Amino acid sequence: MATDPWLPGPATALREAALAARAMAHAPYSRFAVGAALVDEQGRVHAGCNVENAAYPQGWCAEASALAAMVMAGGRQVREVAVCASGLVAVTPCGGCRQKLREFADARCVIWSLDASGQPLGRFTLGELLPHSFGPDHLPLPHHP
Repeated sequence: MATDPWLPGPATALREAALAARAMAHAPYSRFAVGAALVDEQGRVHAGCNVENAAYPQGWCAEASALAAMVMAGGRQVREVAVCASGLVAVTPCGGCRQKLREFADARCVIWSLDASGQPLGRFTLGELLPHSFGPDHLPLPHHP
């Protein structure tokens, strides 16, 4: 998706959290720093960065880091996401992170792609990025005696 002049971009707190997280990324091998931030059901912002490891593929993505921070804080639903990386084209969550987001978000969840300065490069929904997805609603509820 090309930059659209109508894109208002994410809220300031979400954008700033994604930018700050990107600055903390540990990406000595790829040199591709990524920051992600998300808003939970209580309106709280949680952020994470990518962390690479010399033993590929043992690192983890920024979106997974942000999800872990949300879960640790008691959040269980993602309302909006911002992903910040360098590049001229929109960077979106990888396939694995799309599925991880699906655990906590529905198809309407907005995912912003931001450049390294925080300007929006694209606006997507999780449903657009992961159509016909499999998620918690496909599984029967656990039976408790």
